[in-house]
Amino acid sequence: MDHIRNFCIIAHIDHGKSTLADRLLEITGTVSARDAREQVLDNMDLERERGITIKSHAIQMEYELGGRKYILNLIDTPGHADFSYEVSRSIASCEGALVVIDATQGIQAQTISNLYLAVDHDLEIIPVLNKMDLEAAKPEEVKDQIVELVGCDREDILEASGKTGMGVDTILEHIVSRVPPPEGDINAPLQALIFDSVFDPFRGINVLFRIMNGRISKGDLVKFASTGRQYNADEIGILKLKQHPREVLQAGDVGYLISGIKSSREVKVGDTITHVERPCEKAIEGFKNVKPMVFAGIYPIDPDDYEELRGSIEKLQLNDASLFYEPESSMALGFGFRCGFLGLLHMEIMQERLDREFDMAVISTVPNVSYKAYTKSGETLVVNNPYDLPGPNELDYIEEPYISAQVISKSEYVGAIMNLCIGKRGILKNQHYLTSDRVELTFEMPLGEIVFDFYDRLKSISRGYASLDYYQSGYKQANLIRLDILLNGEPVDALSTLIHRDNAYSFGKKMCAKLKELIPRQQFDIAIQAAIGAKIIARETVKALRKDVTAKCYGGDITRKRKLIEKQKKGKKKMRQVGNVEVPQQAFLAVLKLDS
Repeated sequence: MDHIRNFCIIAHIDHGKSTLADRLLEITGTVSARDAREQVLDNMDLERERGITIKSHAIQMEYELGGRKYILNLIDTPGHADFSYEVSRSIASCEGALVVIDATQGIQAQTISNLYLAVDHDLEIIPVLNKMDLEAAKPEEVKDQIVELVGCDREDILEASGKTGMGVDTILEHIVSRVPPPEGDINAPLQALIFDSVFDPFRGINVLFRIMNGRISKGDLVKFASTGRQYNADEIGILKLKQHPREVLQAGDVGYLISGIKSSREVKVGDTITHVERPCEKAIEGFKNVKPMVFAGIYPIDPDDYEELRGSIEKLQLNDASLFYEPESSMALGFGFRCGFLGLLHMEIMQERLDREFDMAVISTVPNVSYKAYTKSGETLVVNNPYDLPGPNELDYIEEPYISAQVISKSEYVGAIMNLCIGKRGILKNQHYLTSDRVELTFEMPLGEIVFDFYDRLKSISRGYASLDYYQSGYKQANLIRLDILLNGEPVDALSTLIHRDNAYSFGKKMCAKLKELIPRQQFDIAIQAAIGAKIIARETVKALRKDVTAKCYGGDITRKRKLIEKQKKGKKKMRQVGNVEVPQQAFLAVLKLDS
C-alpha cells in the first residue's frame, strides 16, 4: 500500500478544478493525445457550460518519482452546495485533498465548507493557488487569506495554472511526499465505502468504492450493509479513462463493481460493502439516507406526453438516486409528478436535462420545502405539497426547516446583504472579517425563503462577488398559512403556496395583479382572488370583452333594445356557469419572478 495515494480536489464553482485535473491526467500520461480535450472528467454539456461538476468521477493515474512508481487515485467532488453529502463521501475515501483557490477571486463559501469537511476527516491539506497566469491575480492577498484559514506556512502554498500547466509537476511531487499512504488490514474482513454509482445501459449500475480493509475477488458474494441485499461480484476492476478489469482488489484500492444491479435505489452513496460469509463487525461511519429538500410539481405541457415524461424521469433517476418522484394530479395542469430535489440547482439541472436529453417540455409549479404538520390528535405529518396541509380545525402547529447560511462577500456590500437576509426572516449569527475587505456572514434563516429568487438577488446586489453555502440546521415552529388562488371561485391548486402569515397579504396582492396581466380576457368577467381559508385577502377582475348587441338597432322602440340586452344577460350568465378559464404557462413561471 506504500505506493498508493488517494486524494480529492476541493474548489468553489469555476475556480479551475476540472482544468487542473486535465493537466494532472496529461502529465501522468493517463489520457492520450488522441483522447485529450478540455474538462475530460466533465461528461455532460451542462457541466461544461456552467463550469460546475455535477457528477463526480474517479480516475487512476500512474506517476514515477525518484525511480519508484506510484498509483494516484483522484476522486473528484461535485462543486455545489446541493451535493454536499456526495462531497463528504468522496472526502471520506481519501487521505489528502488539494484545495484549489482562484488567485483572482480568493476564498469563497463553498471552499470553506468543504475544507472543514476535509479537516474533520483528518485529510492532509495541500493549498493550490490556481490561475496564476492571469493579470488580475492577487497572489499575496489571497495567500494571506489561505494562511489565516488553513493555518499553514506561506511556503506550503503551491502556485499553479491549470490552463498553462505551470506548477503541476510540483503538485504531483507534493501529493506523493505529503499525502500519507492508505492504512488498512488486508487480512481483515472486507470493508469498502461506496462513494458513487454510474448507470451503464448495457450492464446496469456500476458501483464505485474505496476498500478500507480486506480484499475482494471476482465472483465473491458480497452484501450492502444498509439495504442487506446480496450480489455476486461479476466484475471488479480499476478506473482509468475506461474500466480495466482485475481479479483481486485489496485495502487502499479504488475500483468499480458490476453485478447486474438494475435500480439506483439499491445503491446508496456512503453504504458499506462486505462479504456475506465473513462480514465486517460494523459499517463505515457517516452513512445517511439523502433526503430531498425542495419539492415541485412537474407536468407535461401536452397532457398526452404523461407516459413519456414518466419514462424520462425514470431514466434520469438511474443516474441520480437522490431524485425523488411520485405521481400527482392537478385540476389546472392535469397529470404530472411531484418531484423532490436536493436544492434549487439540482431542480434546475433536472429540468434542463429533461429538455435536452429527452426533448420534454414541462411546466413546474412553485417550488416549496418539506414541512412538519402536527395535528390536535397528536399525529405528525410530512407536508411536501401545500394541498396536503390539514384544515385549520385539525391543525395544531407547523414546523419549517431552517438552514445555516454562510455568505462571503466584499465588505462594501454587507449592508445590502443584511437587508436581503433579514427581509427573508434571517437572523444574523456571526460576522467575521477574513481580510480587511472580505467578510463572512452567518445567518440562520428558513429554507422556504431562499427557494424563490434568493441566490439571483444575492448575486445582483453584490455585483456577483458574494458566494453562498448552506446546510440544514433543523426545524422550528412557524406561523405559516396556505394561500390559495381562486379563479371565479375555483381554487387553482398548482398556484397554492405555504407562506408566512406576515407576508401573505402583500404576496396575495402581487399574485392577483400579475395574473390579471397574464390571463386573457373572456366574454365574461373573471374574478381573481387570493384567499386564506374562507377569507378573501385580495381581488382583481379581468373585465369582459363587451359586444354591443344594440348596435344594429337604429331607431325604433326602446323595448327592442331592452329585449336584446336581456337576451345577452342570459347568455352571459350561462357562459359564466359553463365557461372555462385557461391559465397560461407564463402564470406559473411568473410566481417565481414576483419580487423582480
